[in-house]
Amino acid sequence: MRVSSVLSSPGLFRREGAREQETVWFSRVRVGLVALLCAAPLAFGAVQVWAWSALAVLSLGLLFCWAIGCGQQKELIIRWFPLYTPALLLLLVCVIQLVDGFSLDKIGTREALIKLATDLILFFLGGQLFATASLKFWRGFGLTVTAYASALSVFAIVQFFSRPDLLYWSVKPRWGGAVFGPYVNHNHYAGLMEMLLPIAGAYLLGQTGRHPLRWLGAFAVLVAFASVELSGSRGGVISLLIEIGIFGVLFGRSRLFGRRRAAAMSAIAIVSVVAVLLWIAPPEVLVRYQTLVESPDLTLGIRKQMATDTLRIFRDYHWLGTGLGSLETVYPRYQSVLPERIVDHAHNDFAELMAETGIAGLALALIGLGIFFFGAFHKFKLRFDDLGGCFRLGAAVGCCGVLVHSFSDFNLHIPANAAWFGVCAAISHLPAPARLRERTGLPNTNS
Repeated sequence: MRVSSVLSSPGLFRREGAREQETVWFSRVRVGLVALLCAAPLAFGAVQVWAWSALAVLSLGLLFCWAIGCGQQKELIIRWFPLYTPALLLLLVCVIQLVDGFSLDKIGTREALIKLATDLILFFLGGQLFATASLKFWRGFGLTVTAYASALSVFAIVQFFSRPDLLYWSVKPRWGGAVFGPYVNHNHYAGLMEMLLPIAGAYLLGQTGRHPLRWLGAFAVLVAFASVELSGSRGGVISLLIEIGIFGVLFGRSRLFGRRRAAAMSAIAIVSVVAVLLWIAPPEVLVRYQTLVESPDLTLGIRKQMATDTLRIFRDYHWLGTGLGSLETVYPRYQSVLPERIVDHAHNDFAELMAETGIAGLALALIGLGIFFFGAFHKFKLRFDDLGGCFRLGAAVGCCGVLVHSFSDFNLHIPANAAWFGVCAAISHLPAPARLRERTGLPNTNS
């Protein structure tokens, strides 16, 4: 078998004339990856042991199938992305915490390591498999994400109006929660939509001509956005509005007047839908929504104090932290709010990362964020005249929304959301196409 590594590939779409063996095998693994991503949120966000364990095993299975595909074509090509370096170094730091006894909760660190390794596997597979995907696959992927987000939002809205306290109308959360859709916490539902909606919107904007599903897809996106507003997640709504702002800025920098106008119309439509939804909602629904928003457990002051307590942990364990996944064990010694509750997460992913991994983890996270933003948005307008560029934009904007939301919640600790985040990060850094692109009639700015 010939082994090689490349820093970039010819483009986001697979070249014509690729071997049929590669096309058939890897297309099946891609479909398996998308199916796994869609299934994970349905299992309560994969937060229970059986769910995240199954996610880890199936991720390993997909990695094994990818390796078999490489063996069958007798060529192992690993496309190296700059984000791999800080991600692998972070994994190494966490392994050192566990092996050398730096962790104050070895069981928690071991569990968190499995979840982190699962996310990195999906991040790796997303980069390797999607980099050689065909144009047909990308169209199907966009349609799948749009339909999935719409179906999930309709289910969540119906459940909200009928039995808002039960999951799937039958499962009552053991420790309570603000149920929405398949998630115990409405903020985590919003976190998922923060990634699905930009991809769906980018897919619709990337369609040329009078596409028969354009208006139906636009309606589906509006329904999904409305579901986030109904969920009562303030962080989710703010993150989505910021995502719309990023879309607007990038469209404004482009020369695609038609798509820029479409983006403006979409923003106006979303605002209109939210306003109408609030106007026609019956009083009991508004009271229910107000209860979600004003719940004492969700106040900004309490979240801020929890983050402050977590930073005190970082002050005392500043080099390597207390160990990945150890916050629940360590936090009670620093807890200044909600003394009757067990706090498993800080409601601030950045503060929690600092406390658990110290300066080493913080430095790697900052390096990773720098690489992400530079790779995703540097000279992005030069790649904006193709469907692949739209997907890159949607995935990058989705990651930005989750990162904003991470200042007040812990979506990156929800296995299903973390899996989507990893794949979106991979898509956002796929190389821009050089030749094969959508026939938009626009000049090729990459040549």
